[in-house]
Amino acid sequence: MSKPVYHNYILLPKFGVRFPDNAPGSDTQQTLARLKPNTQLDDVLDGNLTDQAVVLDSTGQRGAKLVRLPESELADLRAQLPGLRIVPEVFYYPQRWQREVQRKPGPLQGQVRTGVKIVLKEAKSGKPVVGAVVVAFTNFDEREGEQATSDAQGVVRFKSIGNRPIDQLYIYPKVGYWSFWKQKLTIKDNDTFTIQPVKLDYQDAKNFFYSAAAEGQPAGRGVKVAVIDTGAGPHPDLNIAGGACTVTGDDPTDFSDVDEHGTHVSGIVAARGIPPTGVRGAAPEVELYAYRVFGKNNPGASNFAIIKAIEQAVADGCDIINMSLGGGPSDDATEDAISFAHDNGTICFVATGNDGRQPVSFPASFSLSLAVGAMGRKGTFPANTTDAPNVAAPYGTDKKNFVAAFSNIGPDVDFIAPGVGIVSSVPGGYAPLSGTSMACPMATGVAARLLSVEKSILSMPRNAARAEAMVRFLATKVKTLGFGPTFEGTGMLFV
Repeated sequence: MSKPVYHNYILLPKFGVRFPDNAPGSDTQQTLARLKPNTQLDDVLDGNLTDQAVVLDSTGQRGAKLVRLPESELADLRAQLPGLRIVPEVFYYPQRWQREVQRKPGPLQGQVRTGVKIVLKEAKSGKPVVGAVVVAFTNFDEREGEQATSDAQGVVRFKSIGNRPIDQLYIYPKVGYWSFWKQKLTIKDNDTFTIQPVKLDYQDAKNFFYSAAAEGQPAGRGVKVAVIDTGAGPHPDLNIAGGACTVTGDDPTDFSDVDEHGTHVSGIVAARGIPPTGVRGAAPEVELYAYRVFGKNNPGASNFAIIKAIEQAVADGCDIINMSLGGGPSDDATEDAISFAHDNGTICFVATGNDGRQPVSFPASFSLSLAVGAMGRKGTFPANTTDAPNVAAPYGTDKKNFVAAFSNIGPDVDFIAPGVGIVSSVPGGYAPLSGTSMACPMATGVAARLLSVEKSILSMPRNAARAEAMVRFLATKVKTLGFGPTFEGTGMLFV
């Protein structure tokens, strides 16, 4: 007998992510309220569900439930809960741009695979660069090659690419350095590559387009911003007012970063450092809230964790939500959560995705999301970094401006923002990263800075009219860069 196939599903009301507080208590609603974490469904429902069908998580008595059950029992569950929607659990991913190998190189005629090692050293000091991911493509178009990580001596050991021409080489250090990129080379044993350290007063694209608010200026004051991501901090440049972890099974109070992505995104919005010893975000005086939806050593964020985080952000009074994630299928639960935020006076900025001119990914493609694509500017990152291949047409009215080659496009784009070579906070220091993940918080931070002086809007009742007023106001603060609506939507927000 074959083993049963288990799946996770989200139970939702017929409309929205929760039953209204004033809704009459139907039988279905009362049944949903009884489904609490660790409850076996068969203890609450009639029918023939096995003890393997369980409730994993809940957003509250009137809200969504995450359940696990054998796929063969799904029809029975639908029959017993005819007034509820049953939505599959799906996952979304950080929209940080980074090349990865998809398959190992095939054999060369007449040659055997051989190993080779290289050394990474910091420019001038010569100290080893530790923990850098090095990606060597033998066939870039097919994503064929090998990747490895530098050890404590800065040594990178490859097993199978010796004596082969390398199509493109990408080096991604972790903290404190610019990336490195080179085309058409053959790696020899003990070749040394010099990596440039990052200076925090460097004029990246963020600093080129937006003057940093001086210390003491009320840039963003009075606005609450939620970052739904891999967590945030701790970091000396971040003052995090609150947050939560909504990952099923994790400590709900632990919203510290399990990666680096969320700390980087948060710094773009709200870092309070002063160069050259720190970095400064677009709106350093906002109240920053961090909601961790990614588990430890888990690359994807569940739609259930996301809707739980959005509901919590609304409950905490956040005005703007930043979601630098995407890449999953369209999903009713996530759409309903974004609609819930909108109906409660909160707007959601979402990264368009990094699929190289493909259509805008979900959830940015949802009509109530504010979808943000990425642009860059020549001269705001070193020429030999991994951002060099991201320079691509179309170019703007100013020919130094370009739409990042990775940025997704289409009629769903609302804004564009700097997202190439953006220097921000990461656990343990600072680093430049690229992606629509970086562009999205740029737009979020500038929006917070603009809205902070619009007290008449911020004081409105927290309903859909408030969210619509915020969007209409922001539409008056946009300038086109000359890329065209398919690439930039209405353009870039400016203070």
